[in-house]
Amino acid sequence: MTQLSSFPASGTAVVVGASGGIGAALLSAIDASGRFERTIGLSRRGDPPLDLLDEASIAAAADRLRDADAAPRLIVDATGFLHDDRFQPEKSWRQLDPEHLARAFALNATGPALLMKHFLPLLPRAGKAVFATLSARVGSISDNRIGGWYAYRASKAALNQLVRCAAIELGRTHREAVCVALHPGTVDTGLSAPFAKAGLEVRPPETAAAELLAVVDGLTPARSGELVDQKGETVGF
Repeated sequence: MTQLSSFPASGTAVVVGASGGIGAALLSAIDASGRFERTIGLSRRGDPPLDLLDEASIAAAADRLRDADAAPRLIVDATGFLHDDRFQPEKSWRQLDPEHLARAFALNATGPALLMKHFLPLLPRAGKAVFATLSARVGSISDNRIGGWYAYRASKAALNQLVRCAAIELGRTHREAVCVALHPGTVDTGLSAPFAKAGLEVRPPETAAAELLAVVDGLTPARSGELVDQKGETVGF
């Protein structure tokens, strides 16, 4: 069991996207650690509802947390969009579609950016605090060797840059806080399972959640702004 012992034993932990496979696993593992006074899961179907495509709902959720007695000390954004019934990852530029690109950027970049806008100011200024958002290794430009997946790659690359910018600004006022992007690896969820190939290490959500929280537990402000994988290693942008 991940203890999250690097955090002060106080405050609130928040998981955005708590209705998803990895989000639910993260919420359960954080709650089981007993490190925080409260563990809150947010989603479109939750109370309050939070929709990444609706800034007003993000602001309202942040206001609810601001009114709480225990400030958020750990915030994990476990949302992400790769495919749905209408859009699938592109294999060629011939498949580029403006609506697909717009949806990927809205959910993978703009939505998390708005979470940072409204949630980062809630972090306490004293003691360790972490905002972590799930990104992807395929969003690394330097690591791209095979191309394809234009919308997903580009939107996650944008997310990585947004995290970097926010980390720099956060560090000016919250010297013990960390803002980081996390690569969870290939997880057996609806997002990545259809694209798992032979030879890939596919882990259940519970295993991935434990790995990610162990990484979060070891983060220091020196790692703020990085893209970090499930083993705790930095992935180059």
